[in-house]
Amino acid sequence: MTMPLRAALYLRVSTARQAEHDVSIPDQKRQGEAYCQSRGFQLVETFVEPGASATNDRRPEFQRMIEAGTSKPAPFDVVVVHSFSRFFRDHFELEFYVRKLAKNGVKLISITQEMGDDPMHVMMRQIMALFDEYQSKENAKHVIRALKENARQGFWNGSLPPIGYRTVAAETRGAKVKKKLEIDPLHADTVRLIYRLALHGDGTSGQMGVKRIVSYLNGNRIFTRDGGRWGIGQVHRILTRRTYIGEHEFNRRSKSKALKPESEVVVVPVPPIIDRETFDAVQALLKARHPTVMPSRVLSGPTMLTGLIHCAKCSGAMTIRTGKGGRYRYYACSTKARQGPTACEGMAVRMDKLDELIVTHLEERLLQPERLETILSTVLDRREERAERRRDHIAELNRRAAESALRLKRLYDAIESGVADLGDPALKDRIDGLRAIHDQAKTDAERAQAMLESSGQQAVTSQMLKTFARTARERIRLAGGGYRRDHLRALAQRVEVAEGEVRIMGSKSRLLRTLVANGGVGGVPGQEPKWRSGRDSNSGAKRLIFRDPVSVRSSRYPGMYHVDFFA
Repeated sequence: MTMPLRAALYLRVSTARQAEHDVSIPDQKRQGEAYCQSRGFQLVETFVEPGASATNDRRPEFQRMIEAGTSKPAPFDVVVVHSFSRFFRDHFELEFYVRKLAKNGVKLISITQEMGDDPMHVMMRQIMALFDEYQSKENAKHVIRALKENARQGFWNGSLPPIGYRTVAAETRGAKVKKKLEIDPLHADTVRLIYRLALHGDGTSGQMGVKRIVSYLNGNRIFTRDGGRWGIGQVHRILTRRTYIGEHEFNRRSKSKALKPESEVVVVPVPPIIDRETFDAVQALLKARHPTVMPSRVLSGPTMLTGLIHCAKCSGAMTIRTGKGGRYRYYACSTKARQGPTACEGMAVRMDKLDELIVTHLEERLLQPERLETILSTVLDRREERAERRRDHIAELNRRAAESALRLKRLYDAIESGVADLGDPALKDRIDGLRAIHDQAKTDAERAQAMLESSGQQAVTSQMLKTFARTARERIRLAGGGYRRDHLRALAQRVEVAEGEVRIMGSKSRLLRTLVANGGVGGVPGQEPKWRSGRDSNSGAKRLIFRDPVSVRSSRYPGMYHVDFFA
């Protein structure tokens, strides 16, 4: 008496929606069981794959089946599928796994495409697999075309929206409900906070990098949308996602995560959470901090202006060169040194003379109380405007919390009086939603109030300006004639050198943070380079606060000197 062949059923549908609505799996199961019974197979196991593509092998049940089918001894002799396309839609991968199972004595059988083992049937199976693969790619092409058209019309295509947004029904077309994005009041403030921390800090420190923002959020128990802890990747995506300025990019990447051509990308207009100016400023900060733009060794090198000094003609960095057997050191254009004078005419400047010139000029022109007051006046005005906006925001959050608390009280009163049934699921969801709004609004209001109070304690006084100017002039030089590079970098972030002119550029906001860091006694914040490589990228800044030229008394480097401080 021969033993019946042991069979395993593999059932698959392409999408989770099909699995939820039982479109295909029950029918595949019914036909598979009937097939096994008619052939005398003993059905020993069923593998069900609900909502997985057959264009790759990243399918848990598929992998579990392959692992079982290639183990020794195998728990089944044949794998039964409705069609070869249920098993794989890639002809190469299909043949690979068919042969892998065959090596262990396990055969693949299709209910609707019965094949033998002779070369002609093998060839027919391979041809069918090619057609399945072609059909899969054609279907994908039609689907993406429909999704792109849906996006062009401003509708959301069904994935989880970015944090800070939620989907709402926009219109109905037949049985299809079209959705759009709207701002989620529960989480939009978290997005705004992340951008504010990146650009301004928390009121007690300077601008924050991605890691510090993650630590701040987790340390202050500000959770993600699903109540989890923040990670570096999540925060970085928020800081670089154009959706938050109202430009959601659909079809940006392929399945392999490779960027698609710009012609394939569809920009979907959505309500902005962040203004474009803030977004662009954060992108400049992220770019400047990138190790390929500003390596960490630049901030700890042996020379004062390393990483700050640039050739005004080509915007390339100037690096150290030596002369006279090493007795003299020069800042020289690196573009000219690498590519020759045809790339940039460039120039070389004695390091000791330029260092002394810059330090002296900062002492005489910048570190004077009246100059500091002139420079910082616009920043202080803007800071007061931000404080006023923050007070308005706190009032709105408190109003929202009070309103949700009042609604909760009305619901509780209705429950106590017997008008509403606490067992009603819709009522329970409503109570949970109001509680979440109330708690989030209270938390955000407390956090905003703490930041407002913290920034309010740092009012700039005339005495603070005098103390800061005096202390910074003392600390910028060392007793032995050297310079305090960390202090200088807190005052200036870029130096451009041209024939007959040197330009020092810095950030007003950073100067203010330096001023208030230790109550005006010359505190120095962490090193955070903020300049882009090209001069044109800074063209929108307010320039030339100091307009009057100062002669440079140097036979080697005659010319003019300007100090530009940017907003």
